[in-house]
Order: sequence, then structure tokens, then C-alpha cells
Amino acid sequence: MAGTVQEDLRALLRETAQPVAVVTALKDTATNSQVGQASSPFHGATLSSFSSIAMEPHPLVTFALRIPSRMATSLTSAHSSGNTHSHMVINILSEHQAETAKRFSRADLYPEPFASLPYTLTKEGLPILDGSLGAMSCRLVAASWPLHDLESLNNRGKEGRAEWRGEGVASELFIAQVTRVERAPSIAETVRPLLYYRRGYVTTHDIGTKSGSDSSS
Repeated sequence: MAGTVQEDLRALLRETAQPVAVVTALKDTATNSQVGQASSPFHGATLSSFSSIAMEPHPLVTFALRIPSRMATSLTSAHSSGNTHSHMVINILSEHQAETAKRFSRADLYPEPFASLPYTLTKEGLPILDGSLGAMSCRLVAASWPLHDLESLNNRGKEGRAEWRGEGVASELFIAQVTRVERAPSIAETVRPLLYYRRGYVTTHDIGTKSGSDSSS
């Protein structure tokens, strides 16, 4: 029996490896005031989708966040404020950071994920996770796109957004311009990326040359 398009697509994408990234940002002012002074001023979330979509004329990346979420609220608030500086840092995780990915994907189990993880700050005061393969500061180029409301995308928001009332999970798409590369591996480093593959974390290895494949004529 054939499955739905969503089921078939999930099965297909499970066979492809995806890079794992954590986006870090400042909490929304209203949210931070509600949780108290002892709480960290930062948010972090493991991204289920992240990709570079352009280099020229502007370096652009994209990712999706489930809604409602505190991270989506914080980024939307930062963009709405008119702040032209970086709104977030996207940390590309290394092979040694599987636990970090889990920590930032389960707010129910790790309400304060920054408490036991070392990090440094950008000049805007945003966290760069220690041990990451690389990191980039980014700013949103526009408001997020509601992926559950295709009519809103067609109308470019002219008639407002429909609230999500269906089953399952809704997401919003964010497009950001890279304003600065905060960290990148040197040629001498051998660190490998963390990848998500078949519902688990893996990394890369060299394919090499199969024995006998190079035959001289």
C-alpha cells in the first residue's frame, strides 16, 4: 500500500545525511523577564533543516523552526525591532557534539542547556559554542514565512497569516544573511562534521579507492 507523500519523503530523506547545526540568540525581553534573573539570557535550538542557498550577491542561509517556539518568537522580535546587527549565531556542530545536539533539541529535559557548556561571545554578545566545526553570525533579511499557510506566501502576506489549527507540527522558514564567519576550521585540523542520518548521529569518512579499480593500460 502506497504511503502519503509526507511518509515517502521522510523515508527518502532518512537515507540522506544532513548537517547538524544549533542556532543561538538572545531571549526575547518579555520571555526573559518572565523566567527570572537566574535564567540564562540566551536561547539555543537544534535545527532540523539548515542550508546555504546563495553566495552572490549576498551570502544567504535558510532554516526552519517549529512553531510555536521560544526561538522563533525571539528571532521574530529581534527582526521586528529594526535592529540591523546580527540576530543570531548558527553553530555547525562537529563529530564530538552529538550530546550538544540532543541538549538543544530537548528543552523539556534540558531547560538550561548553556549552564554546563562552554561558549564565547561575538561582539554583539551572542554565544559561539566551543568545539563547533564553525560558526557564523547572521541577521534575518525578512519576516519568517509560515509554511502551513501557502496562500499567505502567494499573497506575500497582504491578507495576513492564517493561524495553524491542523494536526501535526507547523513550521516557519527563516532566511538570513551571513554577516560574519566567526569560526572556521583550518587546513591543518582534522575535525569532521556531525551529521544526522537514519535517525541517528554519524560523521564522514573518506571513501578511498577500491582495490583494483585503478588498472594501468
